[in-house]
Amino acid sequence: MTEKKHKDAGRLSLPDKYLDLDQTLDSAFQILSDATKNRRSLFHTPTLSTFDEGRVSIRTMVLREFDPDRRLIRFHTDFRSIKIQQLKKDSHGAVHAYDPSLKIQIRLDGKINLHHKDEITKSSWELSKEMSKECYFVGGSPGTRIDDPTKYDPPTFNFESCNGFENFCVIVFQFESMEFLYLKKSGHRRAIHNWTAAKHQASWLIP
Repeated sequence: MTEKKHKDAGRLSLPDKYLDLDQTLDSAFQILSDATKNRRSLFHTPTLSTFDEGRVSIRTMVLREFDPDRRLIRFHTDFRSIKIQQLKKDSHGAVHAYDPSLKIQIRLDGKINLHHKDEITKSSWELSKEMSKECYFVGGSPGTRIDDPTKYDPPTFNFESCNGFENFCVIVFQFESMEFLYLKKSGHRRAIHNWTAAKHQASWLIP
């Protein structure tokens, strides 16, 4: 099998042609697994979409962990952010990422569970780097209107009286479907993978 030549050729082993559906699933899981630790990967910072009373809200997140066996993706966020209230109303979410060098797009659809001040958040907090923890000490809720942005810069963070862990939240996204798209001049390939009651079904789609 001919392997693609790309910037992460040493990290990934992706086919040049997709001839069966298992290849699309394997490639997607390879890419997501690599993206948790590879900051150069464009899949390291996918977009997460949530929904609030019929409106779509989209933001870029950092992919912290991927569990292929349970189809789980972990993100970190501030518990005071607007998205938390949105997710309390509607736990449905969608994740999207595309890398033009790989010519691959991955779209995920599923449900989100929030974790705040529990064992999952404690474990994630302990594994986080100190510089990543700092943003949870900002003196206000993300998205709040302000007059002077300099009053919320890192030098203003109160690391002594403020408990950043109180503001730390873990988003665990479990996808129920995954769309894989590979763009190639000789013929694009698009596949859909669905999981219902732990049963996996897959099909080709017209690109």
